[in-house]
Amino acid sequence: MDQVLTRRSTRLNRVAAVAFVLGGSLFALGAAFAQLGVTSLPTVNITYLVGGCFFSLGGYVSILLADNADTDERMRPRGLRSRPRSWLSAFVLFVGTLFFAVSLIAAFAAGLTPRQSDGWIWLPDMTGCVCFLVSGHLAMLDVGAGHVRVLTHLVGWWVVAVNQVGSVLFFLAGIAAFTRPATSSAIDTGLVNWGTFAGAACFAVGGVIQAFDTPTTTRTVVQQ
Repeated sequence: MDQVLTRRSTRLNRVAAVAFVLGGSLFALGAAFAQLGVTSLPTVNITYLVGGCFFSLGGYVSILLADNADTDERMRPRGLRSRPRSWLSAFVLFVGTLFFAVSLIAAFAAGLTPRQSDGWIWLPDMTGCVCFLVSGHLAMLDVGAGHVRVLTHLVGWWVVAVNQVGSVLFFLAGIAAFTRPATSSAIDTGLVNWGTFAGAACFAVGGVIQAFDTPTTTRTVVQQ
């Protein structure tokens, strides 16, 4: 049974890793297109949307991966079961990708007022950014056995740390994307694009590192 679960975890980990690499790469490409102005806005939005689909896939598979690893919890009586931080982290991440999806779809709407743009694009985007930050913090606590630690000898720590840097950059880009009613323009378009580019690149790199990680069906105990 353990070997079957381990093989399944390995497959899920690879799918999630590839999804985050593709999602991060496409988000970075969309941000580069937007900053350089080398293509049309619909092309930029489509690039973001496809990237968002891969992010959602990665988030969903991460839930399956965390659930697959939590064999000890599922063996307990129902009243004693609890969701580990790894599962909660993956779930919050997936919810964040769904908020991003709302924002990415709304971006195709034409003729939005600044208030409508902030309500349908900026607010879901910021909510997704907050979800990513919360997910990253839960993941840091999970890797550090309840504490935020620097564990450079663990591949899993690097995955979480790089992704959390990406989440911070996404958050900063999200703040800068707020449309000011007085000017009908974002607070700082350059920060929006470059913050998104750098954050997305972090998730792509995190996906590459994750591909080299070895998931297990039991929790790792961090040495004090």
